[in-house]
Amino acid sequence: MWLHYLKTAWRNLVRNRIFSVINIFGLSIGLCCAMLILLYVKDETSFDKFHKNGKNIYQVVTEFKIKGEDNKTSVTGILPGPRFTQNVPGIKAFVRFQQAGENTKIGADIQFQRLFRVDSNFFSVFTFPLVSGNPATCLKEPYSIVLSEDAAKKHFGTTNAIGKVVMLKDDSAFVPYKVTAVAKNCPQNSSIRFEALAPLKISDADAKDDHQWFSDYLNTFVVLDNKANPKTVEKQMQNFYKQDVKQAFADMKKQFGDMLTDAGSYYLQPYTDMHFSKDYGPTNGMTGAGNPIYSYILSGIALFVLLIGCINFVNLTVARSVKRAKEIGIRKVVGGDRKQLIKQFLGESFLLCFIAFALALLLTKLVLPFFNTLANKQLAFSYLFDAKLIAAYVLLFVFTGLLAGFYPALVLSGFDPVKILYNKFSLSGKNYLQKTLVVVQFVLAAFLITITFVMYMQFNHLTHAKLGYDDSNLVLVNQDASHSKASVLKTMLLKNPNIENVAAKNGGMYNTLGTLSNDSTIQFRGETVNESFLPTLKIPIIQGRNFSTQFPSDSNNSILVNEAFAKQAGWANPIGQTVKFLDNKKTYQVVGLVKDYHYASMNEKIGPQLFTMRNNFSYGTFYIKIKPGTESESLKFIQKTFRQMFPLSPYSYAFKNDENKQQYSDIAKWKQIVLFGAILTIFISCIGLFGLSILSAEKRTKEIGIRKVYGASVSSIIKLLSKDFLKLVLLALIISTPFAWIAAYKFLQSMTYRISLSWWIFFIPDLLVVLIAFATIYFQTNRTAKANPVKSLKTE
Repeated sequence: MWLHYLKTAWRNLVRNRIFSVINIFGLSIGLCCAMLILLYVKDETSFDKFHKNGKNIYQVVTEFKIKGEDNKTSVTGILPGPRFTQNVPGIKAFVRFQQAGENTKIGADIQFQRLFRVDSNFFSVFTFPLVSGNPATCLKEPYSIVLSEDAAKKHFGTTNAIGKVVMLKDDSAFVPYKVTAVAKNCPQNSSIRFEALAPLKISDADAKDDHQWFSDYLNTFVVLDNKANPKTVEKQMQNFYKQDVKQAFADMKKQFGDMLTDAGSYYLQPYTDMHFSKDYGPTNGMTGAGNPIYSYILSGIALFVLLIGCINFVNLTVARSVKRAKEIGIRKVVGGDRKQLIKQFLGESFLLCFIAFALALLLTKLVLPFFNTLANKQLAFSYLFDAKLIAAYVLLFVFTGLLAGFYPALVLSGFDPVKILYNKFSLSGKNYLQKTLVVVQFVLAAFLITITFVMYMQFNHLTHAKLGYDDSNLVLVNQDASHSKASVLKTMLLKNPNIENVAAKNGGMYNTLGTLSNDSTIQFRGETVNESFLPTLKIPIIQGRNFSTQFPSDSNNSILVNEAFAKQAGWANPIGQTVKFLDNKKTYQVVGLVKDYHYASMNEKIGPQLFTMRNNFSYGTFYIKIKPGTESESLKFIQKTFRQMFPLSPYSYAFKNDENKQQYSDIAKWKQIVLFGAILTIFISCIGLFGLSILSAEKRTKEIGIRKVYGASVSSIIKLLSKDFLKLVLLALIISTPFAWIAAYKFLQSMTYRISLSWWIFFIPDLLVVLIAFATIYFQTNRTAKANPVKSLKTE
């Protein structure tokens, strides 16, 4: 019996090729999206869950107050690990993890090596398999090093590297480190992805110094006993900490005064929660910070596309029911009951789903590289055949088959055979579901197109807004250098006529505290710069003057502050005001007020910023302004000069405007993903609309012929055939607009600097949807309207 149903289903699919292609293609695209999203979600939810001790590994995190404001961080000092393990029951072991990239020397070539320093028991806590070497002893020796497979190949051309030597720069000299193990490359769903590991360096004096509770520069992980209660362990940790830190905290209070409200509190964060954590995400060189909202967005898009594919199937199947009415009537007259008809139509649905599934697998394989680029993943097609995913696909297949076929089966099997055979059957007045489904399709499509447009406008705003400085033709080179060496380097570079100016600044970020003349404290971003920094970046000085070599005291006594600093300090006239640094207890005088500029991304509000020329702070980044059109020649000269000045350091460069754009890579990525989803939804909706317009024209063929005989124009017939569908599309736009506005508003609220929502932001996408829908309908209705009326009247 089932074989007979399948044969009949196959004949119907072949007989109605256009509608079969529309249904299969729409469903396969939806299923392909669902498969890709299942891969993405599986990867996201599996982060860090491959460790054998995973359920018992916790990250030690802390919460403290500065000036009454809560601060949360997962970076700790060196003491929490050993002291909590020794004094708190339930903690079996600890391991500390510090980012410490080093320069490596291979022959005469100097390269930067991404490196982490860890405790010797690293491999007993975390499950990272070794290709060779002993996990228990490979980090015992102070000058031992463990390389990943890729790092071993990079340094030695082979993974057989045990016993070989890597020269690491230690202070000013290169020191030999012996390779004691080679580890397999870290999985992509791991927060810890190392290329090289070396033993953590901690002196005996530091290990005994209670003040090291506050020297935060590494991450601490602990392993709890199987029977330990994390909440109980947390309380015991806090009780011990309060006693152990008393004297050190009293000393800190003397130094920082009212800035420190309390000594803070320590907590335990499950290691597997780190990937999605907002407060305690991967830091200090760990990677792969995730956001569950991304999984929700992608799942929503996949559901939209799959739902639209199913809607197409239901709509086209019900709309084609008139053509199959006599077949159904005859089947009922010769003894076919409703159950048999339901089985037949469900069989057709499952056959179509099976073909769509096979096509979806092919599409997934073809699209996966593109999807990996969009989602910044390295998903492989083989991941599709994971046991859990296969079960999910089976459920998806059954669900899709039932969803796409159940309603048409119920409707078609319920036709009255007498009315059908006497041509008294009609679906008129019973197509509310069909109209509703068309509206739902275009609500989803219009919603995604509008959100894509909003994201595009916001991204365009961030990447083209005025930053307050000139980032064009600005080459960045990271290099530690003293003030004297930086001065020599500047002189050498400026000998080239293609180089307009050279500025120097400290590397990375430096946030610190200061005391104002009224004894209030202020937290600010400190910048150590040379006198060329502001002119090179064309940052205006509003009041006072810039640093100058004509004032030798500038390097010891003078500072510049930005507008945000002056505003928070409450200074109407900042020139002459003083700031006492808490780190060196020295007082500096303000000689200039700098106009605010976006020193970080536009997702971050401009905060208090202070500039110094302190000699005891070295520079870390050089800003080199070159003339437009001289990139090739200038870069060669810059590289040659740096290698001459710093022969023991690796050289690399970047353009500042490229670096600025990279800050918004996440928004750019999600703009592309949502755009891709919007294109799919509008495409599937339109092919469904195209199929419905064909069926509508077929049902009204005789009517159109009569109208043409009586003189109706082609345009009036196009209007007649199009208006009902366009009304549904317009209704969909009316429904989708408030939802799109809410989603757009919430998205923009997460941005510090954002566009304002205007009516035209919603009008343009809506107009685009209407034009696409009309073009889809017009393609078929125009052909129908131009048909010969004589042929139309002979259709019956």
